[in-house]
Amino acid sequence: MPLRVSFIEFLNAVPLGWGFLEGRHAGILDVAFDVPSECARRLAAGEADVALIPVIECCRIPGLRVLPDICIASRQEVKSVFFVSKLPIARVSRLALDRSSCTSVALLKIILERFHGCGPIEYVVEDPDPERMLERYDGALVIGNAALQISGSSHRVYDLAAEWFRFTGLPFVFAVWAVRPEVTLGDRLRLFYESRERGLRSMEDISRRYAGSLGLELAEMRKYLLNLNYVLDGSSRRGLATFLDLAREMGLIPSAAKLEYYPLPDSLQDAIKG
Repeated sequence: MPLRVSFIEFLNAVPLGWGFLEGRHAGILDVAFDVPSECARRLAAGEADVALIPVIECCRIPGLRVLPDICIASRQEVKSVFFVSKLPIARVSRLALDRSSCTSVALLKIILERFHGCGPIEYVVEDPDPERMLERYDGALVIGNAALQISGSSHRVYDLAAEWFRFTGLPFVFAVWAVRPEVTLGDRLRLFYESRERGLRSMEDISRRYAGSLGLELAEMRKYLLNLNYVLDGSSRRGLATFLDLAREMGLIPSAAKLEYYPLPDSLQDAIKG
């Protein structure tokens, strides 16, 4: 029976799933494409065995195990997770949140309430329609492919990863692969790492394939993808730990929540390091 995989349908996830998207593992993996919040819901409900999910959901869904050394992270800015505001940050009071987001919602709350000292703020979950959201609210959280079109906005635009880096000096981890507690991957574990390596070697092909469909210049597409980090390295782990500490302090995740990692066999650890 194929392994059921829920995969984020945004551009920033493509390098991690390039091996799957190219159909190299048909019959082994049954891949469904969803927005981040739906990937998490499917995994929690047992509708998927493995999912690429918002990292904060790993602390909300009991028993999940995270694949080590692999993630979607920003080094500084991310360019696809924006807070777009009609007002200066200090004056916002009613904001629209993209319902497809999870980690970015928590990040926005940390930046506004903890870093900028804003509040009280009313947050309202809405469908991802930036124009409509900004008609009705002081500002909006816009993520994913829709955010790639925001650059020409006449409003104030804050890259949330850049704001995070400005206050912490650390990268920000947005998503990780997570495995349900009853699932044993066996030899299929290697496929997730092979898919990432294939994607990292194919950034030019990915850029060319998606630039036209998203209405971006090829150079802009290259710059966007190469700005991201797909390895959960030391600095990314420190950024992740800092984010989860702040999320606990603000009551965004249970106080006892912590990440559990899926065990890697020695042979795969050596291959990753090599």
